[in-house]
Amino acid sequence: MVQPTGKSAQSIHRKKGILHEYVKQKYLVLLFVPAIMYYIVFHYVPMYGLLIAFKDYSFSRGIWGSDWVGFAHFRDLFSLGSFWEVFRNTLIISTYKLVFGFPAPIMLSLLLNEVRVMFFKRVVQTVSYMPHFLSWVVIAGLFTQFLSPSIGPINIILQSLGMQPIYFLADSNWFRSIVVATDIWKEIGWGTIIYLAALSGINPEIYEASTVDGANRFHNIFYITLPSLAPVITIMFIFAVGRIVNDDFDQIFNMYNAAVYNVGDVLSTYTYRRGLIEMEYSFATAVGLFKNVIAFTLIVITNAVSKKVNDYGLW
Repeated sequence: MVQPTGKSAQSIHRKKGILHEYVKQKYLVLLFVPAIMYYIVFHYVPMYGLLIAFKDYSFSRGIWGSDWVGFAHFRDLFSLGSFWEVFRNTLIISTYKLVFGFPAPIMLSLLLNEVRVMFFKRVVQTVSYMPHFLSWVVIAGLFTQFLSPSIGPINIILQSLGMQPIYFLADSNWFRSIVVATDIWKEIGWGTIIYLAALSGINPEIYEASTVDGANRFHNIFYITLPSLAPVITIMFIFAVGRIVNDDFDQIFNMYNAAVYNVGDVLSTYTYRRGLIEMEYSFATAVGLFKNVIAFTLIVITNAVSKKVNDYGLW
């Protein structure tokens, strides 16, 4: 019997070692079973429903019984002016969130990392990430009252200054800014958890050595802290770019109205209306599949560029 040699033998030996380690830690591996089952049942099995995008789906006939139409729904999709309007709105709002929202938790983490009064630091952390636990239904209600043209404090101040009240959530000039600002306010504190965890892993002796060499706090931030955060920032940025077409349905749906459809209607709300309200299931599935293909492509491209630039990536 021929024995494997060279790289093949090393590969077999490594695989046996990995398998042995899994068997050795079998009780820890069992902890992953619920998570694996969750993703299989709720994320992979439903992919079977993507067939609807290529069929003239009828609820009574089922997926397999419905007629196959190929790419007909995609041709209809790309020929509609309304689709390109919501696609443009999605890209604009998501780009604003990426440009202004992505750096926000990084900056807050850097500021909190420089705070030496631990009580104040904990209070700021707690207050900043509490909005994350509020649903968009609650937040939309709060900001609807806060920005109300009749009882909202901002408009009361404007009227006291002799200015006309502004209905912010029904004004096309203000709606996108409100969406981005509320998203940052809700998620900035929660986003700092990851970066502060990464900061806690930096060896404090590095800072002490740089201080001895005459470095100030700004030098430490730019030459120690930020380079140490580079791997985490890169991974989070790749995820953020992948979500650029996956808008936040809960936020938009609870905050928008017919007056701002031209700037606030996005892919998820468009899919909701066409799929659930107008019951065009095949067309809505085609929109969702198109969106997910774009998101996957963006992640692959961003990861490849990141690997070229700084050698960090998802794989």
